[in-house]
Amino acid sequence: MKFNKIDKIKDYNKKIIKAKIINAEGSLPRALGDFMLITENDIYGSIGGGQLEFMVINKAQEFLKNNTKKNVTLNIPLGPGIGQCCGGYVQILISYHLNGEDSLLNEELYIKDPDNLYIFGAGHIGQALSLKSSDLNFNVHLIDSRKDYLFMNEYKDVNYVFADKPWELIKNLSPQSYFIILTHSHDYDFKIINEILFMNSFIFIGLIGSKTKKNKFSNRLKNNGHDQSFINKIDCPVGLDIKHSKEPNEIAISIIAKLIDYRSRTNLQNYKITKKINE
Repeated sequence: MKFNKIDKIKDYNKKIIKAKIINAEGSLPRALGDFMLITENDIYGSIGGGQLEFMVINKAQEFLKNNTKKNVTLNIPLGPGIGQCCGGYVQILISYHLNGEDSLLNEELYIKDPDNLYIFGAGHIGQALSLKSSDLNFNVHLIDSRKDYLFMNEYKDVNYVFADKPWELIKNLSPQSYFIILTHSHDYDFKIINEILFMNSFIFIGLIGSKTKKNKFSNRLKNNGHDQSFINKIDCPVGLDIKHSKEPNEIAISIIAKLIDYRSRTNLQNYKITKKINE
């Protein structure tokens, strides 16, 4: 059995059990209306993990095995009785469905298109970052002027772009994207940042380096005519502040954590604005 993203279920043509949160009190690991789908061999989505999900999966497997087609509501206390300490209770509706399409009827399935993530620099950190971010709803593009570094590891979900002068690519890249700059050259870094700011349309800019590097770049960028409000959006040193961490994989994870946090807060803000407009 393996876990899968829920949007992969649409073309599944065998029977499925849906487990949906329909009521709850107290602390919840997921939101009301969230659901998961269970087939004979796979699980799609989640209702929060832990003992709650383990119990529900077992019940769903029992339904599949016995070809049970009726709907059943489970009332599960989230307390010591099931080895959890959240408090409260949750109601889970277990329902039988003919196939993937049937299981998604009347459900609001929010599937966000992947964001473009452009990583400039295919050194140790760039390689680690491209691999670890490719499964996080990013379209990952790894860009470098050194072919031997760029094609060192060819991961299937990463788009590799060779460019003698990477900064010249900027004007042709998708606006409203995420940009991480960590090339082997401070001169390259500056030229790339300079061109991104001229776009006036980006989501996030992260730059590898020290606070001293950021200050020097800021002065040069201001002299080039860039507005200070845009310069201030450059995240440098990029990533979470992990003390004494110099390992490429750890730095890559700290950058990913920053990207995920920024994206989640941006998406929430956009949701609030949309909701307010529609009310």
